[in-house]
Amino acid sequence: MADLHFYFDPVCPFAWLTSRWVRTVAAQREYDVDWRFISLRLLNAHVDYDSHFPPEYEAGHTAGLRLLRVAARTREEHGRAAVGTLYERLGERIHDTEPDRPGTAAERGTRAYLEPVLERAGLPADLAAALDDDRWDAVVQAETDEALALTGKDVGTPILHFEPPEGVAFFGPVISRVPPEDRAAELWDHVVGLARFPGFAELKRSLRERPQLVSAGVAPGEAGVQEDWHGGSRRTKR
Repeated sequence: MADLHFYFDPVCPFAWLTSRWVRTVAAQREYDVDWRFISLRLLNAHVDYDSHFPPEYEAGHTAGLRLLRVAARTREEHGRAAVGTLYERLGERIHDTEPDRPGTAAERGTRAYLEPVLERAGLPADLAAALDDDRWDAVVQAETDEALALTGKDVGTPILHFEPPEGVAFFGPVISRVPPEDRAAELWDHVVGLARFPGFAELKRSLRERPQLVSAGVAPGEAGVQEDWHGGSRRTKR
């Protein structure tokens, strides 16, 4: 039984940042994480992309679905732990690569893009055949529906289910930077404390800094605002 179910779409930058934080805490606290699927393309199947999103979003979300097909086949043939490894290697390629080399949104759903990632993950290249196999969509749709059943429909990625099957689940936490290792568990404890309160419903704000990702051209500490975690004060970079 996993301590945490983490529902991800590999193309989502905020899910990737949260996953890096979760991996740090999991190593420090010996958590067992089950990496599960939620597709932004399936979440937005009813949406007119041309009127609701920037031009590249449909191609990006479609690439995410294609990559999740591969993740579903990976889980069936190589086990759940292999999904975590594949997601880690995919995230490094998509989000932690210099902005002139991460590949276009559409390219991320191709064999040429995926096969080197599979190699780095220690997985066979023939898993890439699942990119074009829409039979895996039923698996991805089922887990997307599972995630929405836990949280309600007005959500995105990531979705975290704490202490399943009885624990609470919610969308987020959405973060724009990865907490430092020496504060990661402390911050996590605050989140878990809130999650364990059965009356918790939502925390939300629309103001946020740019995600601190190499692929976005924003290195850690360069997003405009720095926090003094220990003193609780804030200072603006000039």
